[in-house]
Amino acid sequence: MNNEYRKLTRSRTKRMLCGVCGGLGEYLNLDPTVIRIIWALFVFFSFGMAVLIYFIVAVIMPDEA
Repeated sequence: MNNEYRKLTRSRTKRMLCGVCGGLGEYLNLDPTVIRIIWALFVFFSFGMAVLIYFIVAVIMPDEA
């Protein structure tokens, strides 16, 4: 039985600011640029609330080992 699982972590290599979008991109097997574009749209449509969410996630999400 294979007990390997993926862990959601902030990226150290694909980071622009805190590594949240890079980590999400690695976890979802997507290009981090796509995640960043979606996040930018989310910031626009949430009237900036996504910026606060980003920094909360950056504090909660562990760094890559």
